[in-house]
This record gives sequence, C-alpha cells and structure tokens, in this order.
Amino acid sequence: MRAKGKFWILTIVVAISGLSQGLLLPLIAIIFEEQGIGAGLNGVHATGIYIGVLLVSPFIEAPLHRFGYKPIILVGGFLVALALLLFPIWFNLVFWFALRLVIGVGDHMLHFSSQTWIGAMTSPAKRGRNMAIYGLFFSLGFAIGPQLVNLTAISPDFPFYFSGVLVLLAWSLVWLLRNEFIAEGQTVRKMSFGSSMKRFSEVGRLAWVAMIPPFLYGVLETALNATFPIVGLRSGLSTYMITMIISSFSVGTILFQVPIGILSDRLGRGKVLPILTGLGGLVFLMATFANQFFFFVLIFFMLGILVGSLYSLGLSYMTDLTPVELLPAGNILVGMCFSVGSILGPTITGTLIGWLGGQAFYLAVAVLLMLGSLLLFKQKKKVF
Repeated sequence: MRAKGKFWILTIVVAISGLSQGLLLPLIAIIFEEQGIGAGLNGVHATGIYIGVLLVSPFIEAPLHRFGYKPIILVGGFLVALALLLFPIWFNLVFWFALRLVIGVGDHMLHFSSQTWIGAMTSPAKRGRNMAIYGLFFSLGFAIGPQLVNLTAISPDFPFYFSGVLVLLAWSLVWLLRNEFIAEGQTVRKMSFGSSMKRFSEVGRLAWVAMIPPFLYGVLETALNATFPIVGLRSGLSTYMITMIISSFSVGTILFQVPIGILSDRLGRGKVLPILTGLGGLVFLMATFANQFFFFVLIFFMLGILVGSLYSLGLSYMTDLTPVELLPAGNILVGMCFSVGSILGPTITGTLIGWLGGQAFYLAVAVLLMLGSLLLFKQKKKVF
C-alpha cells in the first residue's frame, strides 16, 4: 500500500481511539457523580487509563523493534475494544479501574506504534503538517466522543457497546497494511530494558523541552473531560450542556490544528509553543468569570484553538530534536509525560474542588499553563 493510504488508515484508527477516550472520561465521571461517588475518588479513578500507559511504556520499545509496527497496533486495538465491551458486564469500582488500565495499555501500544510509523515515513518539511493531521483526527474523535454520552437515553450500556464495535471496525483496517520495521532493511538490534533506559536518558538530554507540551496537554485533557463534568453538574449545567462545552474545545482544535502545525513548520516549534501556552493560561482564567452556557462554549472553543495542538506540536518538536534511531524512545517519553499529566490532572483538580470549590479547577489549570509557558520561553535551543 502507498504511503498516503497507510497514513490515512493510521489516522482513522487514531480517530476512533480518540472517540473512545472522549466518550469514556465524561461518561464514567457523570455515572460516578450520579451514584454519589466523591469528586476526589472520581478523579483518582480517571487516572486508570494513564497508569496503564505508564506501566507498559518501559517495555514497549523492544517488541516494536522485534515485531514491527503492525502487530503492536493490532494487539493494542484488540485490548481497547475488549475492555470497552466488558464495562457493562459488572458495575464495580475495582473492575472498572482494571478495565481502564487495560485500555491505557492498549491505547498506548496503538498510539506509540502509529506515531513512530508516521514520524519515520514523513519528511521533516511536512512533519508538522502530518502530525497536526494525525492530532486533528484524534481531536475529531475526541469531539464526537462526549456526544455519545447522550446515547445513555437508549440504554446505559449502549455507549460502551457502540464505541467497542467502532474500535473493532477501525482495527480491521490495520490488517490491510504491510508490516514494516524501524530502519527497514537493516538488522534488527537486540533490545533490553537497560538499553531502553539508556536511550530514554539520551532523549531526555536532547529533547527535554519537547516533553512540556504533552505533559500540559495531559493535564488539560483529563481535567476537562473527567473533572469539568463534576464542576458543571454542581453548577447547574445539564449533561447535554456539559458535553457540548467539552466538544467545543475539540472543535477549536480541529479547525486550527493543521494551520498551527504548518505555522510551526515555518516559524519553529520553539517560538510558537510558549506563546500558545501563555495565551491558553490567560483564557482559562477567564472561565472563572463565566456563568452562562454561551460563554463556556466560547471560552472552551478558544482554548481548543490555543492549546488543543500541544500534544502534536510537542511530538513534532521531539522529532525535530531527536535522531531517527532514538525516535521510538522519544515517542515513549512523550507518551509517559502525557500520562503523568493525565494522572495529575483529575487527581489534583478533583481534590481541589472538593476542598475549595469549582473555581479552584480553573485557577489550578491556568497557573500550570502559565508556568509551562515560562519554561518554554526560557529554553535555549530553537528549532526552525
């Protein structure tokens, strides 16, 4: 299959994965809130997916080198679909947390292999654009996902089954691809846990600054999707309003992600990223004054424009700074930083709103974005 067809199959798979994540976070947050489960426990429970990502991250590079891109995507996609279909079987906090762990493992296998594959087959001149398209499709799925929460009107279990079947359909497309390996045509190196740790250290030395945007995006994504529904319900917003507000963030991301990716190719990721994160922090502060549905939609739409591209820009930035042979390790570190942010996001914001009320949610995320902007401004190495 030609590179173009391969690229679009991978982006479709990622879009469906984004849809499942976009559905799962607000759906379970709303279910738990309606069951009387506290905001703190609700937030901690939401970290299950990202703990799964962290658990599998140190061990995923060696299988990718040994087996190639395709098998890793197939196993990851199957795990995600299976877990989604198992949710309705038993409503139990521990069981659902375990399923979230499985989804985290599967999602990271899928994304890590897809990102590395696309990064390896894309020329540097088009890397920002292609990564932006990749991120756009994930955001498109993520925007649709919260709307599927409304399918609970048909049956409480229907959203889980529907998303599980969609993942299986996307998963079936991957079978059409020919498997490829890192450094195609070269001898596959023997990999070990120790050598992976050494490569992680080298990537950290070369591209530490590129890990800041994925970390911030992880905080933002889970805070919006797992904690904001709790804040919204307690503020008198309906489930429909909450899903529309969350989706407005993704719509802003979708409309502007590719233009921002192209802009970063021209101006350099080092110049674009600190400006976007700083402005995002200021806009998030504005949410503390919002008290009407329309203003929430407008603010979240603006946030999508400014910070919805942080993950794909950070991924491109890391690829700019990292030699080809270290790209798998770099992709793992990007995923790990995203996961750490995703764990801290709902945990900290959920705890803060339990102590201080809903306003603390907006202030905490805004301050973190501004701190990230300062770090990005202070970094010395620019990429053009």
